[in-house]
Amino acid sequence: MKSAVGLVAGREIRERLRSRMFRVGTVIILMVVGAAIVIPVLTKSKPAPERVGVVGVLPSAMKSALATAASVVGSSVRFTSEFDIVAARRALDAGDVDVVIVRGDSLIVTSPLSASDTSTRAQFVSVAATDLGIVRAMARAQLTLNQSELLAGAKPLTIASLHPGRGGGKHAVDPTSLIGDILIFTMLSQYNTWTLIGVMEEKSSRVIEVLLAAVRPLQLLGGKVLGIGATALAQASLIVAFAIVVAKIVGSTLVHGSSPLVVASTLVWLVAGYAFYCWVYAAAGSMAERQDQVQSLAFPLTLPMIFGYIMSLIGASSGSPSTLLKVIAYLPPTAPFAMPVLVGMKAVTWWEFATSLMISLAATVVVARVASEIYRRSILRTGRRMHWRDVMSSRSA
Repeated sequence: MKSAVGLVAGREIRERLRSRMFRVGTVIILMVVGAAIVIPVLTKSKPAPERVGVVGVLPSAMKSALATAASVVGSSVRFTSEFDIVAARRALDAGDVDVVIVRGDSLIVTSPLSASDTSTRAQFVSVAATDLGIVRAMARAQLTLNQSELLAGAKPLTIASLHPGRGGGKHAVDPTSLIGDILIFTMLSQYNTWTLIGVMEEKSSRVIEVLLAAVRPLQLLGGKVLGIGATALAQASLIVAFAIVVAKIVGSTLVHGSSPLVVASTLVWLVAGYAFYCWVYAAAGSMAERQDQVQSLAFPLTLPMIFGYIMSLIGASSGSPSTLLKVIAYLPPTAPFAMPVLVGMKAVTWWEFATSLMISLAATVVVARVASEIYRRSILRTGRRMHWRDVMSSRSA
């Protein structure tokens, strides 16, 4: 049986890879992904460096602190030596420099900083003033290098609360989980439609009769979903690898900082989602006779995916996982969309993730057995479209 399934799977893989639609579609997807990564980089304006006028000698520790402050606000720093404080004020008033540091003791800006000013320059001056004050205090305390590094690397204390905040608090959503949700929905829609159309075309062309003369229905169905699944996984891996390489080349931050856990969760649920839905679509394809029947069969099967996809995006945008989102994360038809979002929100534990996955796998086994029986009963019945009552009332293929 394994060899027969492997032969059918290999046949499906070869047919998909040779398909002009598959090759053109893959190129289009790669072009869209590349454009989504490259265009923001090309259109993004690089902030001008913060021009710092220096009066007197500025210790290297303070220069390092200023460079760090600039990087914190997404900018850089450029130093300009000023002859004296009068020349520095003149340069500041003329706009030749943005801020003046006088012998590491004081900062001078053009106008007072406002609490409502959120510009990069205002943030830089605020952070720089704090950091330079710390550096100066360390120098006056005559601390050793190790002591200074220990203080500079000090982390704030953890703030705990006695009672949870109203609304359960906000959960920052990892953008990778949203991208992964879009990827899962798009690919499941595409690959499951492949399965449905592939089964329907074999039945309508009577090729299925030749194939069933050599292999059993279950072997043929298993090989078909396995072959399409392998092709789908290869295409998804190519897209992800392409995105990572392009982002690295152009210096994009789109995938920078992506949590490996979120990426792994997306791939796991992509496979689990396909494993669940592919059997349903294959069974539906065996009940169709013509191309015009595909839409009426595919639409009701797509509704659970659309529901799970929309509810997951709404839950992610709200910043707080709702009860509905947590519930649909355990339902096999919607779990592939809801669970990766919960992982991206850090709102699910490992055992909850594992429980949802085990439920989906168990449901997949049940769905596979039912779909195989429907496929066996309906695949050779031609002449008209099969209905559910026909399949369920039939006792033999």
